[in-house]
Amino acid sequence: MIWKQEKGRWRIGKAQASPQQRVVTETSSAAFNPGDHDRSICPFPATSAPASDGCSQRPNLVEAERRGPPQLPSAPGNRRSRALSRPPSRCGMEREGGDGSLAFRVLQNRSHEKMKLRKRKSTLYLSAQGKSTGRRRDLLGENIYLVLFTIALRIFNCFLVQTSFVPDEYWQSLEVAHHMVFNYGYLTWEWTERLRGYAYPLIFASIYKILHLLGKDSVQLLIWIPRLAQALLSAVADIRLYSLMKQLENQEVARWVFFCQLCSWFTWYCCTRTLTNTMETVLTIIALFYYPLEGSKSMNSVKYSSLVALAFIIRPTAIIPWIPLLFRHFCQEQRKLDLILHHFLPVGFVTLSLSLIIDRIFFGQWTLVQFNFLKFNVLQNLGTFYGSHPWHWYFSQGFPVVLGTHLPFFIHGCFLAPKRYRILLVTVLWTLLVYSMLSHKEFRFIYPVLPFCMVFCGYSITHLKTWKKPALSFLFLSNMLLALYTGLVHQRGTLDVMSYIQKVCYNSPNKSSASILVMMPCHSTPYYSHVHCPLPMRFLQCPPDLTGKSQYLDEADIFYLNPLNWLHKEFRDDASLPTHLIIFSVLEEEISAFLISSNYERTAVFFHTHLPEGRIGSHIYVYERKLKGKLN
Repeated sequence: MIWKQEKGRWRIGKAQASPQQRVVTETSSAAFNPGDHDRSICPFPATSAPASDGCSQRPNLVEAERRGPPQLPSAPGNRRSRALSRPPSRCGMEREGGDGSLAFRVLQNRSHEKMKLRKRKSTLYLSAQGKSTGRRRDLLGENIYLVLFTIALRIFNCFLVQTSFVPDEYWQSLEVAHHMVFNYGYLTWEWTERLRGYAYPLIFASIYKILHLLGKDSVQLLIWIPRLAQALLSAVADIRLYSLMKQLENQEVARWVFFCQLCSWFTWYCCTRTLTNTMETVLTIIALFYYPLEGSKSMNSVKYSSLVALAFIIRPTAIIPWIPLLFRHFCQEQRKLDLILHHFLPVGFVTLSLSLIIDRIFFGQWTLVQFNFLKFNVLQNLGTFYGSHPWHWYFSQGFPVVLGTHLPFFIHGCFLAPKRYRILLVTVLWTLLVYSMLSHKEFRFIYPVLPFCMVFCGYSITHLKTWKKPALSFLFLSNMLLALYTGLVHQRGTLDVMSYIQKVCYNSPNKSSASILVMMPCHSTPYYSHVHCPLPMRFLQCPPDLTGKSQYLDEADIFYLNPLNWLHKEFRDDASLPTHLIIFSVLEEEISAFLISSNYERTAVFFHTHLPEGRIGSHIYVYERKLKGKLN
């Protein structure tokens, strides 16, 4: 009989050799000093009989049964696991007489008992167990509580933005979606000239259609559900930025980049708006998560190129920030032909085909809107019709305003960040230079590169020592003040007045009995997406000149040259007069004679901005036409 190890336990089994054969235990060199390698160990207590087989003592089998399996010495640390992994002992024992047989039967019975092993406490085991436990609580690859916090913050952000920014957040998304689903509304000249694609409005049209089928298409849901959807997408982008920085650096750097992203006033101001620039920024961040940056563990050429292609379909200028990034990937890729043939070309073909099919359905003919858009805005530079700025505007005004109080941290981080982030800085500078070549400039055009800047800001904060707490307090308070002011106060009148028009529509016994004329700069207010009522409405139009006339004036320009003359020409008799006029306060004095003669009375006033400029006044006035004898 011999001791042998089976499934982590020591058992006594039948030996293949004669009963006189002995078993000798060899021990690991890790358990002994260098001079002890030739020693053998007998795990049993000594008897008075001398050993004749090289072992110091003959085994006492009854004592061996009491002691159990041999306990071999092992190196410090995980003793149990090392002892169980050693081979059987060479130290033998000789069976003698009936007592020996009885002892072996007892040992055989005991070998069937379960041995209780203590739990392992190694660091590797505990860390693996912790990871498996944490994985069950993950969402989007991060801690579920972090994800839920980010989503809740962006939803809160959504409801704290109650102001208007630019007309495109309504006229290139919600108004188009409303027209697609409910078959009334107004499409601007970009859609008649096929400069815009239906891919982005189709997202909101799908939401509108579902609400309509459920019978829940109230005006408040039509306004807020698309914005909440955009807020959720922005939250996903924030999480992806955090995950990327945790891969590239560590949790501390990722935490401060995440902080900078969340407290950026311009991100707060734009990330829940239904702008194509907002969706472009969301797709850019998520695509960067899969981009092959040095140190990234989530790189995937198909995924990131698909997201870039989708951003290009929604807004063709989205390709501008990605030109240096794509060029870098191409130069560093060893299998360049495989990258183009098996990744870029198939992705581009599928996304462009999808865009063509969508636009073919809604335009009624095959149209490549991306080419038309680039031709109008870049090649022909006709965007100057809506205003122009000097070439240095982005460097002197646009970029500093968008960054706000993050600017000093951005500059500081540019000097501290490792070389692998140089491509992000090149992307920011490239985008600013390209947009500087175009005459028409807006703050929102450079919004997609703002998250790139947050990487450098977070790196700066990580390396602050003495002034970290004051710097964080300054950064948070300054951005929150700007975010709350621009989100709740600045330019809110154009949305408040639409709520008033809703009441006019629903309080009118006959929808056609009331009519609205908005005498403000064109597209100052939203339209039917914020009224959801077939109320006759009109505004001053301002399509650009596409025929090449040198002295071209749109309807809004003609009106502001001589408002009284325009009113008298448009409304020659009282029957054609609208029931409600909406104007900025700066226009009231100039048309007061018309208001008095036509029996208009001011019925509502809405604050708009503390910074009136040109045709835009500080307040919005609503005038309602009264019958004679009913004027107050």
